[in-house]
Amino acid sequence: QVQLVESGGGLVQAGGSLRLSCAASGRTFSNYAMGWFRQAPGKEREFVGTISWTGDSTYYADSVKGRFTISRDNAKNTAYLQMNSLKPEDTAVYYCAVARFKGVVVTITAYDYWGQGTQVTVSS
Repeated sequence: QVQLVESGGGLVQAGGSLRLSCAASGRTFSNYAMGWFRQAPGKEREFVGTISWTGDSTYYADSVKGRFTISRDNAKNTAYLQMNSLKPEDTAVYYCAVARFKGVVVTITAYDYWGQGTQVTVSS
């Protein structure tokens, strides 16, 4: 079992920045890839980005590429999502998740464990 807790969400103006954190406990966090997803009201949960177990590889959705950065600190069992140049369309509940693979993975069904989510609201 892995328990994930996201934090760092909030209200920010367009163009601003936020950094989300995902603290993990339980199964060895450092052995698996991590991902960030988001879900806006009335929409399906969508992929944001992923990072490999070592942190050497990352992959992002086109909609956030160049603005968002994922990192991880395996010693602290924590992953991060740095979000810059935020837009109103980034408004959503953001979730972190742990995959069952080591490498970067986009498919939502590859993720076994999920956090409870943290709300990010970007005002125009």
